Amino acid sequence: MLQSQRLLLAALYARQGRNAEAERLFKRSVATCEKTLGPNHPDLAGVLDNLAGLYKDQGRYADAQQVLKRSMAIREKTRPI
Repeated sequence: MLQSQRLLLAALYARQGRNAEAERLFKRSVATCEKTLGPNHPDLAGVLDNLAGLYKDQGRYADAQQVLKRSMAIREKTRPI
């Protein structure tokens, strides 16, 4: 499955309340980005944002915060202000 399709399917699952399936696909997308693009690529930050949104919607605020901190760190490295 292509990365973009995986992300679309994960988002669809999240909207349907199929959170475990959405989380699995988002995490797989994170792993794919890390492997193919590296741990500090801006595209990885976007995928992490999607995972954090899923956690937020589930009320998993500590998990969302942890993932968002990682996303912010990537963005600060790749797009310093």
